[in-house]
Amino acid sequence: MDTTINMLDSCKPCNKNVGSPSQNGTASIQNAHTPSLASPDATLGRHLAHRLVQIGINDVFSVPGDFNLTLLDHLIAEPGLNNIGCCNELNAGYAADGYARARGVGACVVTFTVGGLSVLNAIAGAYSENLPVICIVGGPNTNDFGTNRILHHTIGLPDFSQEVQCFKPVTCFQAIVNNLEDAHELIDTAISTALKESKPVYISISCNLAGIPYPTFSREPIPFALSPRLSNNMGLKAAVEAAAAFLNKAVKPVMVSGPKLRVARACEAFVELADACGYPLAVMPSAKGLVPENHPHFIGTYWGAVSTAFCAEIVESADAYLFVGPIFNDYSSVGYSLLLKKEKAIIVQPDRVIVANGPAFGCVLMKDFLRALAKRLNRNTTAYENYSRIYIPDGVPLKSEPKEPLRVNVLFQHIQNMLSSETAVIAETGDSWFNCQKLKLPAGCGYEFQMQYGSIGWSVGATLGYAQSVPNKRVIACIGDGSFQVTAQDVSTMLRCGQKSIIFLINNGGYTIEVEIHDGPYNVIKNWNYTGLVDAIHNGQGKCWTTKVFCEEELIEAIEMANEAKKDCFCFIEVNVHKDDTSKELLEWGSRVSAANSRPPNPQ
Repeated sequence: MDTTINMLDSCKPCNKNVGSPSQNGTASIQNAHTPSLASPDATLGRHLAHRLVQIGINDVFSVPGDFNLTLLDHLIAEPGLNNIGCCNELNAGYAADGYARARGVGACVVTFTVGGLSVLNAIAGAYSENLPVICIVGGPNTNDFGTNRILHHTIGLPDFSQEVQCFKPVTCFQAIVNNLEDAHELIDTAISTALKESKPVYISISCNLAGIPYPTFSREPIPFALSPRLSNNMGLKAAVEAAAAFLNKAVKPVMVSGPKLRVARACEAFVELADACGYPLAVMPSAKGLVPENHPHFIGTYWGAVSTAFCAEIVESADAYLFVGPIFNDYSSVGYSLLLKKEKAIIVQPDRVIVANGPAFGCVLMKDFLRALAKRLNRNTTAYENYSRIYIPDGVPLKSEPKEPLRVNVLFQHIQNMLSSETAVIAETGDSWFNCQKLKLPAGCGYEFQMQYGSIGWSVGATLGYAQSVPNKRVIACIGDGSFQVTAQDVSTMLRCGQKSIIFLINNGGYTIEVEIHDGPYNVIKNWNYTGLVDAIHNGQGKCWTTKVFCEEELIEAIEMANEAKKDCFCFIEVNVHKDDTSKELLEWGSRVSAANSRPPNPQ
């Protein structure tokens, strides 16, 4: 059977081994080699490796430790599975996060507790972003369970559940494999749960089990299958009728995509609906890249007061808005300042539809709902025609004087010209959120940022993982100096892997996004010689090119070099700008988020 997991059908580009439906109504994982009954390869470790390859993982991101060394031996012995050794567990987790964004699923391997608690922050971020990351931990020897012994790498208590208790809130399934009887079941359940729920899972494997052959791993395996989720047909019909009646009586309806389009695997269905109904199409900031920006009715990013020009006016003046997969938090709502009314909104979540202040319909899958709704809506282009009348093309930055200090808006004007279907953009938490949001993505250009969790430093590991998963794309990462200082080490791993990403290190001397929320001396950081640091990491091994730029002329030369003579190199461009050079959107957003954060306590 050469079918693959349709549960991994992703809104983002993924490899050819995942995403196609099966022929029998279920979703099955592509078969790889099968160990023979007497094979010494029929071990727990090889079974896990085999399953990872089956679901589309070709790279695992790891940090070795004495509890996971034997397991790593068996993982790297699997054909088609590479071990990417990272400098620390946090970056290994971020790399698995970035890998899952492009490939549909990712995995990292760390050691017990000291490694597990280090990777925990990255797993929490993946949980918040609905990414199936399989976190594998090398656990204690089976003989130590229940003995009241104290082990190294722990907090000094004989209770070995310390680590899993920390993982429970940020994973959807936890498997502790400390005997071979149920190892097969636990591993398969964990992996299938990650895929079905689109959330991380935790798998702990005792250090003395990975290399032991066992009958459950050697028999001819039953195809690993995931039953597809189905809508309740009566609920679907009722939801479509209610939504169609609501929208068809509206004069100027709009539609806005949210980040949960990815977990619902409904990007194509959303575009089909947009094609059919003629409504203007906007995206929430965390959904950028999920729908094509070259769609004829695309009007930009809806982000309240910091929206794309003319987008908020059209959305907030509509008499009906269809929000598909939204997340309304304090950041996406610009400090709870959106001018939206609940009675005008239809909210479509992955398995639920809520129509204004009226009925809610459960067990209705987003993809099914959007495709059925497309057949029931009357075409209405009124709101888009209004947008066309008020729209004025974007201005361009003022022309720089010769050798004038480089401005951030000039930098991103040149980054815009670098984008194509063969590139992807990674935007770090900070002002890059806002500057990258204004980039116009060509068809096929990838785009990722971590808005819900907003962990500074995420982008270094995510760039590593994303680039590893889609080697045919060149990743362009926009990273602030403060964020880079958190996770800089794994530039080393990018070089080891021969990646050709371009990092624009925006050096403005501090945590600029936090300055605009609440300034203080703690937002000023020690300046580094960033190119010197990367050169030291390079150390003559691998292909690496670095440069500093201070003006537009130097930037143009650097980009030309990166795109031509150094196109097969990892390129690191340190961009030096004024500490107060920020986007206007950050100034507005920061003041509103500051106001939300500083609200006094409600009267008791």
